[in-house]
Amino acid sequence: MSLLIRAHASHAFEDISIDGATAVAFTENVEQRFLAYGWQVLHVDDGDNDLAAIYDTIATAWEEKSKPTIIRLRTTIGYGSKQQGTHGIHALKVDDIQALKSKFGFPPDQSFYVPKETYEMYGAVALHGAQLEAAWSTLLAQKFPEGWEQRLPVYKPTNPAQASRKLSEIVLTALAPVLPELMGGSTDLTGSNLTKVKGSVDFQLPSTNLGDYTGTYICYGVCEHGMGAIANSLSAYGAIIPYVGTFLNFMSYAAGAVRLSALSKHQVIWVATHDSIGLGEDGPTHQPIETAAHLRAIPNLDFWRPADSNETSASYLIVLRSKETPSVISLSCQNLPNLEGSTIECAAHGGYVLYDMEGEDLTIISSGSEVSIALEAASKLKAEGVKARIVSLPCWSVFDRQDKEYQLSVLRSGAPILSLEALSTLGWQKYSHEIPHEDS
Repeated sequence: MSLLIRAHASHAFEDISIDGATAVAFTENVEQRFLAYGWQVLHVDDGDNDLAAIYDTIATAWEEKSKPTIIRLRTTIGYGSKQQGTHGIHALKVDDIQALKSKFGFPPDQSFYVPKETYEMYGAVALHGAQLEAAWSTLLAQKFPEGWEQRLPVYKPTNPAQASRKLSEIVLTALAPVLPELMGGSTDLTGSNLTKVKGSVDFQLPSTNLGDYTGTYICYGVCEHGMGAIANSLSAYGAIIPYVGTFLNFMSYAAGAVRLSALSKHQVIWVATHDSIGLGEDGPTHQPIETAAHLRAIPNLDFWRPADSNETSASYLIVLRSKETPSVISLSCQNLPNLEGSTIECAAHGGYVLYDMEGEDLTIISSGSEVSIALEAASKLKAEGVKARIVSLPCWSVFDRQDKEYQLSVLRSGAPILSLEALSTLGWQKYSHEIPHEDS
């Protein structure tokens, strides 16, 4: 059991689990682990009764300003009950619960009893807390500067093709000076994810000479789940918008943190590069065939897969406006052409008609690096006398939030709809009639 208090933590050692003594499955020396981390380690040998020692040890922890502290608190599980010190404490009988209440001076037949003096003490605490919350809410209510959207890069079809991971870096570089809330990082893939803004300082212990506490970039190491958990914490703390980078396929390692982010409504931005088989010298271990389907299925998570530069800018526009929704921006390693008909305004709807044609024989919908392939297919079909209309669908969940009239104008009836994406077919059935993909 751990309780984090700012940079300090207490850890109760009870030596009992449901299966019996913790020794059956746990041999770790927690003290040595935290000493190795560089923490201060303190002890309280009688956590059941020695309240003065607990108070004094916490005070000692607060005095340490240069590093975090963990307090080892030796306690007895179920202290005071007939089952104390055994795994039986996990399911007490009624008579044992009543005896325990009587032993500590509580009415044995009352449930959820709280003494009057406790109400009075915590009533004052609640009032003070409400004042602090009001001040904190005022701080968090700060809005982005007027016109920040104007810094999003806009491209023409004649601009050179670039990888969308590079386009993401360009967007972050443009936004960082006006959005100091942004705090980046990567799982040892900064050079591949392109998540570090030029000139930014690493968030590091100053004594390392690798950065300082003014830094806005975190080197997380190879730890996707840990990175996701820390990003959730930064978002929960407030006044920070964390964005974190890894390969799309490695987001599976962080699935728990991503799901919790969606449940908790944290504004966390995942910059997920190398999102297809388009560049695959690392082989299938790095090719995210099923990952997009998994992430698209998580409620309250926006999964963006932009097809070009303007769609990349649009994805950042919406994810930064989405204060209670985490997002994944799925980006290519290979260069993508700038598409005729692509605009930030259109892509911000999550789906739009990229290439229209009256009396179409077919509508092809796609996302990401396959949209340009769909356009090439439409051109070849036209030469064969087949009229193909192209829809880009960079974000399903955002498209689903548009009104029905708009959705039906994009995916209109009258001709079959075919989807094209070099990933798992799961989910495309919602939008298309035919899915000529292989799930392999």
